[in-house]
Amino acid sequence: MRYIIITFTLLFTLSVNAQKGYKKAYTIFDSEGKEIGYETLIKKISPYNVVLFGEIHNCAIAHWLELEVARSLYTQHGNEFTMGAEMFEADNQLIIDEYMQRVITYDRFEDEARLWPNYSTDYYPFVYFAKENNIPFVATNVPRRYANVVKNKGLQYLDSLSQEAKSYLPPLPVTFKQEEENSAFSLMQMFSGSESNAEYMAQAQAIKDATMAWNIAKSGSKYFLHINGNYHSDFKQGIVPYLSEYAPQLSVVTICNVRQDDITSLEDENKGRADFYIAVPTDMSVSY
Repeated sequence: MRYIIITFTLLFTLSVNAQKGYKKAYTIFDSEGKEIGYETLIKKISPYNVVLFGEIHNCAIAHWLELEVARSLYTQHGNEFTMGAEMFEADNQLIIDEYMQRVITYDRFEDEARLWPNYSTDYYPFVYFAKENNIPFVATNVPRRYANVVKNKGLQYLDSLSQEAKSYLPPLPVTFKQEEENSAFSLMQMFSGSESNAEYMAQAQAIKDATMAWNIAKSGSKYFLHINGNYHSDFKQGIVPYLSEYAPQLSVVTICNVRQDDITSLEDENKGRADFYIAVPTDMSVSY
């Protein structure tokens, strides 16, 4: 009789669990590939001065979690908390400030701030949260016209710009080390077709990274959440070395958004890219 009761209980439990079965939309991993919960992630990243949230630009799950992380960090840090993003260029800071302070309408902001095409679906909630809570929001990226100049003429050309133009840039000259063995440089060389063009393309990437780091550093914020593409913070490269140069006292932690066919474990090829990972299924719907 006891065996029958145990068997029935086991079958009932399995049946209930089967009914509760679901497909996960994402999994969070630490640097060792251990699955962790959201609250653990927040507990681990909140002591750091700078959180670099690397994203896949059309990943809806990442955009939702960026907002959730912002909510959680703001709850902990209050008026010591600042937000910023790659998607906004430094020469639009005044426009962003005027929008945040309700000096201008959303329509004027949208018309003048050179917003990314996916702003309304992917970044509006993040910015709106900052606006509604009076959280400082920093436009960290270099004005694209200067990145384009570097792509065509190299970093040295920045010295010839006006003082007003240089006010949107980090201190010149910008540190740049070209390493041919670097996979990013090799990829650029493959697409550009020549070593010289690849070097200028790498330098254009560098001015973006340096400018973002400079604007994070000079914000004076004790706690800063920054959104950027994975490329700008993977393997503690991109923004990270420039932050170490401009503000060595700041502690930095990185998050990487990855796609995997199976998100029950972190794939070996992704290990080493960041301190924490947001893994989403490869077939997850995208925003564009």
